[in-house]
Amino acid sequence: MANATSLYEPEPRVAADADRGAIGVLLANVGTPAAPTPKALRRYLRQFLSDTRIAEIPRWKWLPILYLFVLTTRPQKVAKLYRQIWTDEGSPLLAIGKRQTEGIAARLRQHQGETAPPFHVALGMRYGEPSIRNALAELRKKGCTRLLFFPLFPQYSAATTASTIDVLARQLRRWRWVPELRTINSYHDDPGFLRALAASIRETWADTEPDRLVLSYHGVPKRYVDNGDPYQSQCLETTRLLIPELGIDEERVISTFQSQFGRELWIGPKTDVLMRELPASGIRNVDVACPGFSADCIETLEEIEVENREYFEESGGQNLRYIPCLNDRSDHLDALADIILRNTREWQRPGAPPRSGARECGSSTQTQP
Repeated sequence: MANATSLYEPEPRVAADADRGAIGVLLANVGTPAAPTPKALRRYLRQFLSDTRIAEIPRWKWLPILYLFVLTTRPQKVAKLYRQIWTDEGSPLLAIGKRQTEGIAARLRQHQGETAPPFHVALGMRYGEPSIRNALAELRKKGCTRLLFFPLFPQYSAATTASTIDVLARQLRRWRWVPELRTINSYHDDPGFLRALAASIRETWADTEPDRLVLSYHGVPKRYVDNGDPYQSQCLETTRLLIPELGIDEERVISTFQSQFGRELWIGPKTDVLMRELPASGIRNVDVACPGFSADCIETLEEIEVENREYFEESGGQNLRYIPCLNDRSDHLDALADIILRNTREWQRPGAPPRSGARECGSSTQTQP
């Protein structure tokens, strides 16, 4: 912590033989409550909905609504939904995130030469635990002076990618020794990512294909897009590039947007509205995939697989088949590791000296990176 004579945190002690050229990779995702209880949900939603990237509304107008209405009613409802998807490992998003972290770290070690700087991989959540702050501290203690920040959001949005970068910046502004830094803003058109998506869908179609494939992305207010957010265009580009990978007619694929709330106009078409309309047009069997999510969570496991299935069947549909997110599939982790390797190529040169040279933290004389 900063002391009375300094505005910045003192450097942690690191082993003298630590490789100061070590490459830190911080994987980030939205986050999850600590438990499926109203108390845990209230804490999580307070942090989530206080983010100005999420609610671009004047504070004087939004905070009374948040504290007097949203946080007094919504935690109970959302806790019930979380209990439906909670597992023995806890939150699906966190359990999958840990497996993704382990799998990516193993792949990076396989590509690491004997004289190349080591990779260290950590997981941090924008809201809840493990926090981005703690993930950064973990990498800092391992001697990383090079940091690749990788928000696991395939399509860029200010409400997701930029929000995680905000947290990163707030943490680093207190550091005395700021690392070399790179960020990955999106990977919506990455060939490896698209191949993994196509493979997961084709595997589902091994026995039977649906009447339509619905690609449901998380929604954002239309105002965000009108003000320059590239999210909607990147989602549609993912769909456009995925279709030839699948080798099907584009008429069989529909892009929609889910998780909308409030009275403001959001981008569409809306997933839930479409599920109510498709049976009336003779579409009885649909598959739904969510290419905007790198790991299954409440928006996919409950909102799509449970809630929207009910809308579809109540409207006369016969079968809604949810295709899981890429999660910790081998080809997905291969693609993510490849993105990391491409974006750290300059840092991987065998024998390349770290900028600062090794030293033991805590000394009164320190060389800046």
